[in-house]
Amino acid sequence: MFRNRSRVVWVIGWILMLLWSVAAVAADGEDAKQVVQQAVNTELSADHNDHSRWLYFDVDRKPRNSVTQWVAQTAKGDVCRVLEKDSHKLSFSEQQGLMDGFVRNSWEQARRRKASSHDDEQAAELLKMLPSAFIWSRTESHGGTTVLHFKPNASFSPPDREARVFAAMEGDMTVDDAQHRIVSLKGRLVRDVKFGGGFFAELKAGGSFDVERRKTGDTVWQITETHVHIDGHALLFKSIAEQEDEVKTKFHQLPDNVSLEQAEKELLRESN
Repeated sequence: MFRNRSRVVWVIGWILMLLWSVAAVAADGEDAKQVVQQAVNTELSADHNDHSRWLYFDVDRKPRNSVTQWVAQTAKGDVCRVLEKDSHKLSFSEQQGLMDGFVRNSWEQARRRKASSHDDEQAAELLKMLPSAFIWSRTESHGGTTVLHFKPNASFSPPDREARVFAAMEGDMTVDDAQHRIVSLKGRLVRDVKFGGGFFAELKAGGSFDVERRKTGDTVWQITETHVHIDGHALLFKSIAEQEDEVKTKFHQLPDNVSLEQAEKELLRESN
């Protein structure tokens, strides 16, 4: 009798420990998701309220259309002083000619603003999906940052093609604890992503991306590095490989109301 009671007590204790363990994992998952949601809210609010303009040095390497340039942001579009394009170094007169052409071309300014606005909107939509598109868990905390691991959430329904690719990723996100800002986001495709059964397009599992961000002002964070290496094919087996390594450095702030002409003058002061 005593032996049976002991066994019952042991079983009950084991079940309670198991339930506590499951509850602790669930609570940790909810806590991690809250950290992610807070970071997302902070990023969206900061982006909405930030009207600062910056000048920086940009090295963007792609299989085609690689460029080394200085970039100055303005409300009417970014003015670029291209130093080198596809391994061809531009002369000073060529650099200035491209800038002059952009400053005088209101149509090109509008086109670039539209493209930039579309990119910003798409990035914001993907950012909003972070908490729900993935299952989150806290992995470590050090140096005032928290590292969270993410993996695809099977119950998430991607609303578009970009989200389908996004939701097939697994990786890690690092968050600054004090300012609740995203420091880095690294992931890899854990499965092939096909459109039209693979006829229209297919992205290969194993592709990776790495986005690094740094604080450049009191409340301003900028993307300083982007590394994307994803392989696949599209119609007629044309490559749709996304191979890009971009590094931005030497940030310094410009007046919020800097004009196109002022931006060009600032760029001309930088080293060739």
